[in-house]
Amino acid sequence: MTPARSTFFLLLIIYLGFISLGLPDGTLGVAWPPLHTELNLPVGLAGIVLVIATVLSATAAFSSGRIIGRFGTGPVVFASCLLTGSALMIVAHAQGIAWLLLAAVPLGFGAGAVDAGLNGYVARHYGGRHMNWLHACWGIGATGGPLFMAHALGSGAGWRGGYFAIASVQLSLAVLFLLTLRLWNRVPERTFADKTTHAVGREPSAGANSPAGWLSVAIFALYVAVEMTTGLWAGSILVISRGITPESAALCVAAFYGAITTGRIAVGFVVDRWGNRRLITIGIGIALLGAALFAFASQIPLAAVALVFLGLGCAPVYPCLMHEVPRRFAPEAVQVVIGRQSGAAALGGAIMPAAAGWLAGFSLEAIAWTVIAGVLGLGLTIRRLNQIT
Repeated sequence: MTPARSTFFLLLIIYLGFISLGLPDGTLGVAWPPLHTELNLPVGLAGIVLVIATVLSATAAFSSGRIIGRFGTGPVVFASCLLTGSALMIVAHAQGIAWLLLAAVPLGFGAGAVDAGLNGYVARHYGGRHMNWLHACWGIGATGGPLFMAHALGSGAGWRGGYFAIASVQLSLAVLFLLTLRLWNRVPERTFADKTTHAVGREPSAGANSPAGWLSVAIFALYVAVEMTTGLWAGSILVISRGITPESAALCVAAFYGAITTGRIAVGFVVDRWGNRRLITIGIGIALLGAALFAFASQIPLAAVALVFLGLGCAPVYPCLMHEVPRRFAPEAVQVVIGRQSGAAALGGAIMPAAAGWLAGFSLEAIAWTVIAGVLGLGLTIRRLNQIT
């Protein structure tokens, strides 16, 4: 296979990998009502399972730099996909709480490692458009997982059938990764003399443990905190605080996630001309406008528009920041920084929405203003990172 064909074929496999990464996300929420009823489990146990998986995912991501440095990206991605597929198969055959807690271990470790591994590989070997489309693929998977489960529940296969189908997809992909391990070493690393860079010819020198390295990690925790807090609490704000029907609120939240996915597809067409940093700046501005509109949106049309703006603004931030890592940091620090960023993203997505739940006990509307503060803080910290790298 020629280098050009190897590059293209491996890219397709990586896209499939990120679709599979998104498949389990959101699936538990759809499956949990019949699952906990059949297994006679407390309804609140889902939160404990998710926390365990999230902490282990962050642990795997933080350690990914050292692991990938030793074994290589391809073998780590294969092993991670095998772990997640096995975890979902355990859930499909679960007989009680012990099975779910057992499944959370390989699910967390596998998801964290494959997330960091694929992000790092694409950042080093492919252009900005592919990083954005990679994360759009996650959105496709995150949408497809609940649809898989909804079809299984509606067709009589039940939640076990849904998890079995998703597990089968994951394990099939693991076989594909195994059969194509040699391709991972045939794709050359990208150079920095392209328009996705901010200062062509400037040598990246910052290390993983530099102030810039840890600031970059904090930025990812903050970004995912903003995104996940909005996704989790926007519906409750609209229904409980503003009197909007649950059906309309659900459509608004779906519009938020749809805007993120659609925005990342669109960004992929212009990022190589406009550059990562410019698109991040534009995105922060649009997200701030959307967050401000949402704080005052008491009716459906404005609320939907506000969440669409917020989603479109969020769209370029994560993938473009990830793609900038090789330009900001020394080559030996790239995978370490990306792993830490993925781990921090997992923690930010777990901690901040939970903290917002505490805040909701006082005022749901305060969460909307917290999102505004989060977007402002995100803009200021990204500006500082741009100044020092």
